Amino acid sequence: MRLTILGGGGFRVPLVHGALLGDRAEGRVTQVVLHDLDADRLSAVARVLAEQAADVPDAPEVTVTTDLDEALRGADFVFSAIRVGGLEGRAADERVALDLGVLGQETVGAGGIAYGLRTVPVAVDIARRVARIAPDAWVINFTNPAGLVTEAMSRHLGDRVIGICDSPVGLGRRIARVLGADPREAFIDYVGLNHLGWVRGLRVAGRDELPRLLADPALLGSFEEGKLFGTEWLRSLGAVPNEYLHYYYFNRETVRAYQEADRTRGAFLRDQQAGFYEEMKRPDAAALSAWDRTRAEREATYMAENRDAAGAGERDADDLSGGYEKVALALMRAIARDERTTLILNVRNRGTLSALDSEAVIEVPCLVDANGAHPFAVDPLPGHATGLVCAVKAVEREVLSAAASGSRTTAVKAFALHPLVDSVNVARALVDGYTAVHPGLGYLK
Repeated sequence: MRLTILGGGGFRVPLVHGALLGDRAEGRVTQVVLHDLDADRLSAVARVLAEQAADVPDAPEVTVTTDLDEALRGADFVFSAIRVGGLEGRAADERVALDLGVLGQETVGAGGIAYGLRTVPVAVDIARRVARIAPDAWVINFTNPAGLVTEAMSRHLGDRVIGICDSPVGLGRRIARVLGADPREAFIDYVGLNHLGWVRGLRVAGRDELPRLLADPALLGSFEEGKLFGTEWLRSLGAVPNEYLHYYYFNRETVRAYQEADRTRGAFLRDQQAGFYEEMKRPDAAALSAWDRTRAEREATYMAENRDAAGAGERDADDLSGGYEKVALALMRAIARDERTTLILNVRNRGTLSALDSEAVIEVPCLVDANGAHPFAVDPLPGHATGLVCAVKAVEREVLSAAASGSRTTAVKAFALHPLVDSVNVARALVDGYTAVHPGLGYLK
């Protein structure tokens, strides 16, 4: 089976490769094609993968290419993890927004809109090429903003593109752990959009264990989200939100913390990873150990500003391992081998949430089999959550419209309608600021 990884020079690619090395069953991935526009980054990651597979018999064959059509040809699965504009672009997204007093985050608020406007045209081109060159391939999208990009691609690939994210997986794992349950045996009632969802229940052997967690302040405050949001707020919600909702519920505190930080998250990662890729230019560099050291620092500092604003302290050691690569592998296994499994995924709504139309991509538990991902029926969200989901989905639709039409007016509308952008004048300034620093937004007229 052939897996093509778009963004193959990306820093997290070894996580996916490492997960593949542990898969010894029939129907496993035997060929991995890395595609990236940056040949030096491709070379660096290929070295890490070679060291990672050094003692693994029958490891997948790895090839690299900068030619997209060549990479797609013959693919059974396409894993998309591209970053349009690189980390330099992310850092600029964050800084432009923060200078105007609003949140500049990769997927949330003004930063997420800017990233979407840069990324959607590229993702749509990829989707069209997949439809032409590898029409039978399944596309697994991790490119952020994951829900928005998956929806853009679904207009050309239908249900053959599925979005993944590690946030719901990590949240469900943490809740199960504090409740003393095996995460593999728990059904997580999680509903929303990517980076905008809530756990409303966690069923083990048919029994919902979440009320027990919400009723115990000590237990509720013992894990990441309890520390981040505070037990009183979680109990008032009657649910446990995805960590990214901290940007909404504690926006002022988070913006202040980001403004006071020495560097934005994007600038930190840009500088950190630049050091790694520079080190990889030395022929004698130990690629795998250098990558692992850099990865550990990356994970430990994840959402550090939010935790500082909340007084949540350091991340627990158990939360420092990734998760999206496990979701990707489980998804590929289920489709390729018809191994039915349940995963939280980004898929088209198809009537699952009555407040949204059937084509809207949402993030919900799905049954996965050889025919793809099928969302479970879910109870409606409460009014406050429905309002937020509908508002953000409306913004996503304006982003898609602006990307398709090149309309600056529509782009301003997308920014202005977001709940975390508090002025039409700020929205106009954001568009001016982003088009000034991003050549890729030159299409907005």
